[in-house]
Amino acid sequence: MGRKKTNKDRIMEHPVTYEAYAEMPDDGLRYEVLDGELELMSPGPSTVHQVIGSSLHLLVQSCASEYFILIAPLDVILSRTNVVQPDLIMIHRSRADIVTIRGVEGVPDLVVEVLSPGSRKRDRLHKFQIYARHGVPEYWIIEPVAQTLERFELNSELQYELRDLFENDDRVSSDKLPCISFPVSDLFKDELVRRLLALN
Repeated sequence: MGRKKTNKDRIMEHPVTYEAYAEMPDDGLRYEVLDGELELMSPGPSTVHQVIGSSLHLLVQSCASEYFILIAPLDVILSRTNVVQPDLIMIHRSRADIVTIRGVEGVPDLVVEVLSPGSRKRDRLHKFQIYARHGVPEYWIIEPVAQTLERFELNSELQYELRDLFENDDRVSSDKLPCISFPVSDLFKDELVRRLLALN
């Protein structure tokens, strides 16, 4: 008789599913499941990443009456084999049914990733394709070093097209989310962010 499979064995099976991911013991690390592969996230967001994320959360509060605004760490379950933790998501309040005890079980209206050295390739390539394939209508990528915000919209062929590149004092806006309006420079104006970016 073979030995009983452990949680670790199930996690290593491919493809990794949400169920196996959810059974993982808490080891203090953060993971995502991308196309059935268990991916270890960066050890922890940098200070710059954290401050920019906090600033963004404040700047989109103009949408709070229409949208749920949620921040990481939070599981967004796009499918059994794609479980992601974007930095910020927005979900229209008419779609509250996709917000559950487990996390978000469905497609947000907006997904935002703040790049860090350990996430650049994942956010720009792998997750970029996953978000498009699952029909996330709008995806923002914030680049702290360049101090830019790229706004991508999904087209009818489920591919992202770059609609805007906001820099300097450009005002961030979105056809799909008219409640949004702020200068992109406000994401990077915190004295701590400026000091830390100057050290790069």
